[in-house]
Amino acid sequence: MKQEKRGQEPPSPIYESLPPPWLPKSHKSADVGYPGFHPPRPGQDEDVLSDKHIKDGFLLPLPVPDEHQSAAAIFLQQDATGGRMFDQNVLADLEHLMNDIFTRKADSAVTIQPSTFKIPSRVTMSDTKRQTWFAELANPDVPLSKLGKSVPHGAKGHDLLDLLHTNNVAIPRAVWFLRVFGANETAGLRNKPSSYNPTQYSVDWAMVVTSYIKKQLADIALPRAPRPGMNIKQIFKGVLSDAENRDRWVSRFTYCLKLLRPFYDEGLVDHRTFLTWIVLQMAACNLAQAGFVAHLADEYLDGVLEKRPLAKPLLDACIAKLNEIRTTSAQGHLNKLEEILKSLIQRICVALPDAFVSPGAWLAHSSLLCSALAGPTDSGPSDCRRRDFQQLISDNLIDIQRRNDAMLFRNLPPRKLERLGSLVVDIQILNSICNSTDMSTISFFSSQIPDCTSSSSFVDKLDTLLTWAVTPLQYGSHRPYAAVTLLRAYHERNARRELSSVTLHDHLFDWLDSKPVVREAGNLRAVAGLFGKLIKNGLFDYAAYVQRLVARGEEGLSLSEPDETASFHRNLLRWIPLQNTTSSLLNQRKVIVYGARARQTPEDVCEREMRREIRAILPLVFGGDTLPPSVSMSSLRTSCPTVLSAPCFEQVRTIKQWLLPNLHKFTSGSQSLDEISTLKTYSTAVELLRYTHSYGSLLELSLSVLSQTSHAELLTAVGEVFHRFATIWTAMNATGTIASTLYSTYLLWRTQGGKARSLLTLITEMDHGRQLDATAKTQVENEIAAFTNALAPKTDHPETVPLVMPEILLLAEDSKPDAPSILANSLWYRYRTSGDWAWKVWDNIVASLRQVPVMSEDHERRHTYALRYGQFLLNVDHYLPGGIDNDVLQWFLGTGKSELLGLTPETWNVLRVVLLFLCVHGALSTTTLLQGLVYPAWRLGADAGPLYQTQNMETFIQAASELFDALVLQEECFISSIVPQELLDAQRIHTWRQDAFREPHFTLLASNIPNLVLLEHNNVVSDELRGVARDLRLRTCRSRDIRQSCYRNLDAVRRGFEHPIQSGMVAENALRTAHTDVNSFLSTGISSVLSPCTLAATAGASASLDKMTSLIFHHSMASEEAYFIAEMARGVDGPVAIKFINNGFKSIVDILNRSPTPSTPESLLVRVGRAGEVLRVLSHVSEPLREEGTVLDLDVSTQERLVKIILESFQFANAAFSKTTDQSLRVITEAVIFLARLLQFDLGFFGIRTTPFGETCEKMTPVLFDLVVIHACGPAQDAVAFALILDTLYFLIDDLFLHSKTSSPDLFKYYPTKLQSPHLHSLPSSHRVRLLTLFPHLRPNAVVQDLAHAHRDSTGLLVYGAPVQNRPWEWIENLDKDDGIIRNNASLSLELFGAKATGDHLIGYVHDEERCMPTRLEGVFEDQLTAESVFRRDWRETRLPAHSDVRAGVRGVGEESDELGTLPAFGLQKPGSRRASPASSVRSRGSVSSVRRSPGSLSGNRSAVSTREGTGESGIGPDPAAERKRKASASVDDDDEVEIIKGPVPANPKKLKVKPKPKKK
Repeated sequence: MKQEKRGQEPPSPIYESLPPPWLPKSHKSADVGYPGFHPPRPGQDEDVLSDKHIKDGFLLPLPVPDEHQSAAAIFLQQDATGGRMFDQNVLADLEHLMNDIFTRKADSAVTIQPSTFKIPSRVTMSDTKRQTWFAELANPDVPLSKLGKSVPHGAKGHDLLDLLHTNNVAIPRAVWFLRVFGANETAGLRNKPSSYNPTQYSVDWAMVVTSYIKKQLADIALPRAPRPGMNIKQIFKGVLSDAENRDRWVSRFTYCLKLLRPFYDEGLVDHRTFLTWIVLQMAACNLAQAGFVAHLADEYLDGVLEKRPLAKPLLDACIAKLNEIRTTSAQGHLNKLEEILKSLIQRICVALPDAFVSPGAWLAHSSLLCSALAGPTDSGPSDCRRRDFQQLISDNLIDIQRRNDAMLFRNLPPRKLERLGSLVVDIQILNSICNSTDMSTISFFSSQIPDCTSSSSFVDKLDTLLTWAVTPLQYGSHRPYAAVTLLRAYHERNARRELSSVTLHDHLFDWLDSKPVVREAGNLRAVAGLFGKLIKNGLFDYAAYVQRLVARGEEGLSLSEPDETASFHRNLLRWIPLQNTTSSLLNQRKVIVYGARARQTPEDVCEREMRREIRAILPLVFGGDTLPPSVSMSSLRTSCPTVLSAPCFEQVRTIKQWLLPNLHKFTSGSQSLDEISTLKTYSTAVELLRYTHSYGSLLELSLSVLSQTSHAELLTAVGEVFHRFATIWTAMNATGTIASTLYSTYLLWRTQGGKARSLLTLITEMDHGRQLDATAKTQVENEIAAFTNALAPKTDHPETVPLVMPEILLLAEDSKPDAPSILANSLWYRYRTSGDWAWKVWDNIVASLRQVPVMSEDHERRHTYALRYGQFLLNVDHYLPGGIDNDVLQWFLGTGKSELLGLTPETWNVLRVVLLFLCVHGALSTTTLLQGLVYPAWRLGADAGPLYQTQNMETFIQAASELFDALVLQEECFISSIVPQELLDAQRIHTWRQDAFREPHFTLLASNIPNLVLLEHNNVVSDELRGVARDLRLRTCRSRDIRQSCYRNLDAVRRGFEHPIQSGMVAENALRTAHTDVNSFLSTGISSVLSPCTLAATAGASASLDKMTSLIFHHSMASEEAYFIAEMARGVDGPVAIKFINNGFKSIVDILNRSPTPSTPESLLVRVGRAGEVLRVLSHVSEPLREEGTVLDLDVSTQERLVKIILESFQFANAAFSKTTDQSLRVITEAVIFLARLLQFDLGFFGIRTTPFGETCEKMTPVLFDLVVIHACGPAQDAVAFALILDTLYFLIDDLFLHSKTSSPDLFKYYPTKLQSPHLHSLPSSHRVRLLTLFPHLRPNAVVQDLAHAHRDSTGLLVYGAPVQNRPWEWIENLDKDDGIIRNNASLSLELFGAKATGDHLIGYVHDEERCMPTRLEGVFEDQLTAESVFRRDWRETRLPAHSDVRAGVRGVGEESDELGTLPAFGLQKPGSRRASPASSVRSRGSVSSVRRSPGSLSGNRSAVSTREGTGESGIGPDPAAERKRKASASVDDDDEVEIIKGPVPANPKKLKVKPKPKKK
C-alpha cells in the first residue's frame, strides 16, 4: 500500500449494515445476531463461486441436526403397527414429564420479597430550600425519584394550591405531590384501623377544592344599583373587567380545573361531596357565575345522573336559571349559557327521566320544559343520530307528562258509564241541539257501541232518546223530530244488516210496552206523535205492532170493553197517526178498536167538527169571499177547540188528507187575491199548524208558498217562519232543503226584477256554510257586497251630517202618506257616504219624540205621530246595508244613557210605540232593546243607593220592564190602541224574541236575571217597582222558552248567578230567592240539589253547604253515581270549592278512622272502597282548579289527620304483606294503590305545610319505600303498583324538600339508605336500576370497581371476600425504573395479587416515537409475557393473521358464536397490556387486575350509554363506521391471543368472500 500524500483526505469508512433500532437481539448475552437480519460480510459463504453453488444454488446448513424432526417419528417407525399410539400409559408418561418440567421451573423461579414501600416523609425546610424544591418539582427534567425521598412541610389548603399554580407545576407531578401530602396527613389515622376511613380525607379535600373554586367564583360579581349621584363604574370593579386581572383569574381557575379532573377520576375528591356542591352552587350562583358552574356541571354530569337526589335539584336549578335568563335584560348575551342549560336538561331527560316526575315543578314549568326539550326543526338526513336522540327525548317527555298529570288528577280519562253519568252526558248532548247544530255530527249512538242493535248500550241509549223526546220534564217541540233524525241516521248506517229493521222494531215495541213514561196520561199525545213520525220514516212497523198485540192475546184493546180491563195499548192504537197507509190496515185497526160492526166511529164525528172549525177560520181557502175580523192567538184557540184537543190520528189525517191539499190549491191561485188577504190566510194557517204540532205540514206549505208567491210581504212572512222555527227545521235535518229552495227563489226574483234583499240574510242563516255549493255561496256573498256598495258607497270625502235636522221634527205634522219615504230617500241620497248618518237620524228622532207631548195633548194623535216616525225609520232601515239596528244599539250604550233618564212618562209612551213598531217589522231586534235599554235599567235599579233619584230612575225602570214584558213574556202585545190587532204582528214578536233565547244573547239574559232579583230586594226602590220586578221574575222562571234555553246552556246560568253571589252583592234574603230561581230553572230533585248553580247560591250559607256536602258524602254511592255527582258539582270555585273539598277530606278521614281499626285486608279494602267514592267526586270537582293553578286554603287540622291515617294504613298494609297468604296479597295491593292515589291527591294542593304534617310525611317515606320493594319482587310483584308507589314516593320527597326550612339541605336526607328484601334474587334489572338511583352510594372508583379480596381454602377452592376499598391517598405512584427486576417496592404490594415469579421477562415499552415498532410486526417480535403459559404462547406464535376480508366481516354481537357453538374467548383486557391506563400513568397501579368480575360488569353495565350527543364522542347508538373501525383495531391488538385461521362458514357465501390460501409447493 502506498503512503498517503500529505494533505490528502482519509478514505471513507467501509459501510457496515446495521439492524433497525427497534429489532431486539436473538439472545440477551450470546452474540448470535438478530432474528431475520443477515447483512453481507466479506468472506461469507455466499461469495464462494463453486460448481455446486452455481448449479444447485447456495443452501445454508442446518444449525441443529434434525430440528424439524421429533421423537414421534422414531416412535412411529419402531411401532409400525401403531398398537401403542393411543396407550394410556404413554399419555400418563407425557403428563408426568410436563409436570416435572413445570415443577423444576417453579423451583428455579425467584421468590417475591416482602413489600419495602415507604411513604416519602415530610421535612421542614427553609424558605430557600422549599422554593428550590418546588422549582425542581415544576421542572420536568428533574425526575420525581430524586424529589420523592422527602417532601417539604408547610403550606396547606388554599395556600398549597396557590403555591402549585404560582410555580406552574405540571398536573401529573402536582397530583403526585398532593397525594404524598395527603398520605402524610393521614399517616397517624392509619394506625387506628377501627376508626380509620380511607376515603374520609377525600371528603375533606373535596371541601378544600370546592371552597377554593367557590372563592374564585365569588370574585365574579354583578353590579348593584348605584346610589343616587354616583356612576356605576365608580362603585363596581369586576375581576374580569381588567385585562391583567382577568388573565390572572383565568389562569388560576383553569389550573384548578385541570387539577380537579385527576382528583375526580382517581377519587382524591369525594364524588358525593363534590357533586352535591355543584348542584347547590348551581342553585345559589348568579347568572355571571352560572356560566362557569354550568360548564362544571356539564363535565361531571355523568356522576350526577347516577342519583336522583342529585339530578332533581340540578334540574330545578337549571329551570330557575332559564327563567332568570328569560326575564333579565342581558338575555342576548347569555345564549351560550342557555344552550348549556338546555343541554343539561335534555341529558337528564334521557338518562334519568324520573327526575322530571315532580308534579309541583311540572305544574309550574311544564311549558318551559317542553320548549327546552324540543329539538331543532331543521334536522337533515345526515342527522340520524340527532333524530334518534330527539325521539328518545320526545318519548320520555310523553311518559313524564302522563305520570305528572296522573298524580295531579288532570286529564282524567272519561269513564264508560252505563247509568246516571251516561244519562247526564246523553241528555246534555240532546239538549245542546239548536238552530246552528249539524245533526250529522251528533254521535249520540257513538262508534264505541257495537254495530248491533241488540247490545245493552244501544238499548240504554234508545231508552234515553225516546224518554227525552216525550217527557214533560224537558222542553222544545223539536225533540221528537231530533229523535227520529238520530234514529234514522243510525238505521241508515246499519242498513246492510238484514235484521236491523226487525230488531229496531222489537226494541221500540219493548220500550212502548214496558216504560212507565208511556203509561202516564199526560204523555199520550207526545208518545203518539213520536211513533207516528217513526212509522212515517219506516222505523216502526204499525202492522207488526198490531199483529203482535193480537198474537199475544192482549185484552182491553176494544173501546167496547170496560175501562177497568182496558189495555193502555188501546189509547196508543187510537192516537198514533198513520200516514201513507193502506185501507186494509185501516180496516184492521178499526175492527180492533171499534169492533167489526161499527158503522160510524168517534173519529168520523171528530173530523167533521174539525173541518167545520177550520172552514170558519180559513174561509178563502174553501171558496169564501170575505175574511173574518182580526184574529188573535187567544181567539184562534177559542175558535177551534176540537182541532186542538183531537187525537193525533184525526189531526194528522185531517191536515194531511184534507187541509194541506186545499192550502196548496189556494197558494197556486193566490195571485188573483190581494196581498193582505193572502198574508192573513197564511199567518192563520201557520198558527193552526203550530198548535197541532204539524211542523212537517208547515214546512211543506211554506216551501210551496215560497216557490209560487209573487207577493213580497208574503215572501217576508215565509222567511220569518223559517227563522222562528229554525231549531225544529234543524232537528228535522231540513235546513239543506230550505236553503236550496231559498236560493232558487232568490234567483227567480232577481230574474224578474223583484227586490228580495231579506232572502240573502236568510239563506246565510239557514245554510250555515254546509249546504250550498261554492258557486252559490260566492254568488250570495257577491250580491250582499253589491247591495252594501250601492247603499253605502265608499269615498275619501264623506258628507258631513249636521247634528240637528229640522226636517225630522217637521215630519210629525206632515200627513201625506208618502212623506216618511220621501224624507228617508232624500236624507239617504244626501248623506249616504257618511258612516254615522243613521245614528244622527235616530238621535234627532228621540229629540223630536220629546216634543210630541208638547205638540199635542190628544193620546191618539201622539200615537199617530209616533207611527209616522216609525214608518220613517223603517224606510231609513231599508237604505242601510246592515239596517238601523246597530246604530240604535250604539246610541243606547253611548249618549243615550243620560237622555233616557230624562224622559217623562208621556215621552216613554210615545217612544214605546216607535220601538214596538220597529221591532215588529224587523228593523230593531229584540236583543238590541234588551241589551241597550232593559238590562241597563235593571242594573241601575239593582245598584241604587241612598242618592237614588226616585222620579227619573223609576220612570226609566218602569218603562224598560214593560218593554221586556211585551217583547219576551207576553203572548200578544199591542203596538198602539189605534193599530188593529193582527195575528201577524204577534207572530213577528214571537219570531224576533227567539234571538234572545239563542247564543250568544242568552248568556247576557242569564247574567241579568240576578240584577232583577237584586232590584226586587232593593229597599231603596219603591214597593210598586219592586212588585213589578217580582212579577217579571216569576213569569220569567215559568217561561218554557227560557227553561229550554237554560237546559241548553247550564253553564251560562251558573255563571250568571255565581258572579253577584261571589262578589258579595247579594243579601241574605235575596240568597234564598236566587236559590229558588236556580231550582226553578232546573228540575227538582238531586239534579237541582247538586247543580253548580245551587252550590254557588249556597256559597254564603256555610251551614247549608255543610249540610249539603254531608248529605252527599255520607251515603254509599256506586261509581256511576259518584261520577254523576261530580259532574253536577263540577266547575264550582272560590269558597264553594274550598268548603266542598274540606268536607270531602273530613269524610274520608272519618271513613278510614272508623272504629274498630281494620284487622284484616278485606276490612281495610271495604273502607278504601267507600273512601274511593268520595275521592272520585273530589277529583272531578277539583280538576278545573288544578288547570287554573288555584291555591286553596284547606283546613289544617283535617290535613294533619288525613296524612296520619294514611301513614297508619300504610303501616298496617306493610305489616300485612308478611303475614298474609297469596290469596290476600291482591287485596292489600288494591288498598295500597288507593292510599297512594289519595296521598297524591292531597299533596297536589300546594299550600302551607305545618310541622306535624311534615313530620308525619317524613315518617312515611321509609314505609313507602318498603312497599315499593315489596311490589318490585317476590310474591306481591306488581309492575303497575311498583310504578305508582314509586312515583308517589318521588312526589312525597319533593314536597318535603320544597317545604324544608334548612339553609344547607342534605340532598339525600329523605331518600332510602339500604335495599333489603328476601326476594332480591327475583328483582328485575329494570327495577333494580331505578331503585339504585335513590341511594346515597355512588359507583365505586374505576380502579377498584369489580375488585374483591379472595383466598383459597383448604380444598383449593377460591373464596371471595369483601370488595376492595379505594385508597387514593395511600396508593402512590411508583417512581422506580422498570428494569425487569422484581423488587415489590410499590405502594400496592404484589402479595395482594398472589403474584409469583415465572422466570419470563417483560420487554420494556419504547417511549421514543421513532423507535416504535410497526403494528404489523408487534406480534412477531414481542412476547408480552405476564402470566401466559408456554402452550398459550406457542399457540399465539404459530398462528397466521386472518385475511382482511374476514376481519371486515366481524360481527358486533355474538361474533364468536357460529353453527359449531361458542369458541373459547380469552379476556378482552389482557393482563400486562402496555396500553396506557385511563386512570393513572403508573404501571404498578395500572396493572391491578380483578380477581373476579361482578354480574353487573358481565351484563354490560360498564359499557353504559353516555348521554352526550352531537360531539362525536359518544351517543345514543354507536356509529357503524366507528364501530367497525374499533373492532378492526381490537382484532389487531389481540393478535397475541386467539386468531382464527379459517372461521365458520357464513350463512350466505355470497356476502363473505375469503381469498383462498395459496397452495404449498
